[in-house]
Amino acid sequence: MFSLAVSGDAPASRSGLSIAILAVAAFVIVTTEYLIVGLLPGLARDLGISISAAGQLVTLFAFTVMLFGPVLTALLSHVERKRLFVVILLVFAASNTLAALAPNIWMLAVARFIPALALPVFWGTASETAGQLAGPQRAGRAVSQVYLGISAALLFGIPLGTLAADAIGWRGTFWMLAGLSLVMAVALSVFMPTVAQPQRLRLSEQTRILKDARFVADVLLSVVVFTAMFTAYTYLADLLERIAGVAPAHVGWWLMGFGAIGLVGNGLGGRLVDRNPLGATAGFALLLGLGMAVSVPLAGSPVLLALALVVWGIAYTALFPICQVRVMKSASHAQALAGTLNVSAANAGTGLGAIIGGLVIPQWGLGSIGYMAAGIAAFAILMVVWIARLRPPRSARHTVSMPVRGETSGCGSRAAWRPDHAHGPASRPPDAPATAHETRRTDAWAKSTRVP
Repeated sequence: MFSLAVSGDAPASRSGLSIAILAVAAFVIVTTEYLIVGLLPGLARDLGISISAAGQLVTLFAFTVMLFGPVLTALLSHVERKRLFVVILLVFAASNTLAALAPNIWMLAVARFIPALALPVFWGTASETAGQLAGPQRAGRAVSQVYLGISAALLFGIPLGTLAADAIGWRGTFWMLAGLSLVMAVALSVFMPTVAQPQRLRLSEQTRILKDARFVADVLLSVVVFTAMFTAYTYLADLLERIAGVAPAHVGWWLMGFGAIGLVGNGLGGRLVDRNPLGATAGFALLLGLGMAVSVPLAGSPVLLALALVVWGIAYTALFPICQVRVMKSASHAQALAGTLNVSAANAGTGLGAIIGGLVIPQWGLGSIGYMAAGIAAFAILMVVWIARLRPPRSARHTVSMPVRGETSGCGSRAAWRPDHAHGPASRPPDAPATAHETRRTDAWAKSTRVP
């Protein structure tokens, strides 16, 4: 499962630098997806197309991520991580260069389709690698650091796109992204250690995790959590303007503040998910529902509304790394595929949330959106209780891999993060009694899945 075994003699400072570079690379990669929203008016004018046609570039990217991400991640999961990340960043550099030179919408579509194939591969494997570099006790915090880059991209991507389009034009913005991608590729090539090469598994072996009801339930939980998040967040700007009476010129600053305070939740989520993945999910889903439900009743007071948005924003951002780590920990093997399946679940939930919100507003009004989203969050909490009662399969009960004496990974650690079957119960006859080593791993799993 989420089997980390990196010993204390690994160079912690170098691992920390590598994780920081991965976080910045994540910022560049995810910004490439979202920054285009701020570029749409300018590129639509320059290419002589409608804004709705230009908007389909956003749809193309999102659907490509959702549909192709899991398969590509499974096929590339055996590639050594440093080499994989460098190649992905070079792909982003080349595709952004192509976008900057695109003479028409069709060439620009190709330039958007190519990086969309690589983004979920990076998203899923970067989380896994950050945990491997940090070690078992700090895995969640390491993943949250990578998600800090992702959260910053989600927060600043669209505003940065708008500012960049005004300052250097949409083509200049793509040139800037190409340069940043190239710089991050060089940085990873120079500073990131070579980690242990993942074991090559057949696609059928990796997709075996989909036969685990507990794992599938965790993925479905992510869909529900992200549906709750985006049922309300998709329409937050409209809510601020029409319900709270915030001036249109100031809405952007309120959204920036929402995201900025939410970065606190990123750190909290990373720490708490290490202790109890399901408990962290339930706790922050409760805060999310509370913040969304009280925002409209408190909209008449700017101070009280700001406090409600603080609760909402912290929970919203915390749930990104929490869902990623929880799904990866619930997989008995193929963590990279598990991480990318969570990315697909997040995209599915994002789309469902926008659809549900769009159906609710005409029927019951914009003011009801927070209550509907809170109801979905409550359903997520009920799912946590149900999932906690599911009995994991035998192979998933041995989750915390202990270091194996004398083994060395490429980054200097004494043991690499490997699928459990590499040194788990498959090493002894199925009828033999559990060893003390396996019992310790079972106890660790029980603690990681206990709901307070």
